[in-house]
Amino acid sequence: MNLETEKRDSAQVEQGRTPSLFKRIGGADAVSATVEKFYERVVDDPELRPFFAKTNMKWLEERQKRFFTQALGGPEVYTGRSMRETHSHLSIEQHHFDLVAKHLTATLAALSVPAPLIDEVIAVVGPLAAEIVNTETLDPRETVAESS
Repeated sequence: MNLETEKRDSAQVEQGRTPSLFKRIGGADAVSATVEKFYERVVDDPELRPFFAKTNMKWLEERQKRFFTQALGGPEVYTGRSMRETHSHLSIEQHHFDLVAKHLTATLAALSVPAPLIDEVIAVVGPLAAEIVNTETLDPRETVAESS
């Protein structure tokens, strides 16, 4: 954490404002631990693993740390591509996004983040589904009907 962030958070407390979600979950150390443990879970998931088969995971983790830090109100400035552009080459359905959110929730819980803060984190990242999900999930009944 840098001095400017510490000053900002101290000023917020003095003024009766709640510090950033980034600060409340534990700052940079918490974000780093979360991202590392989160990706362990994600790449262990057989349904999500193929999305990361050709990915430099260390590079991705560093980008994700920057993204989460900014998204949660921390000092980092994420300068990567938009979520839509980043995920456009992947066929991501809503259930894939939901699995990722489930792994994020489980990771935060395993790291002893209180449930109300987990809910806040999910509220921040949940709306990203509109930019990340790019493939309609087919109803299995329609697939069976078409093949008959």
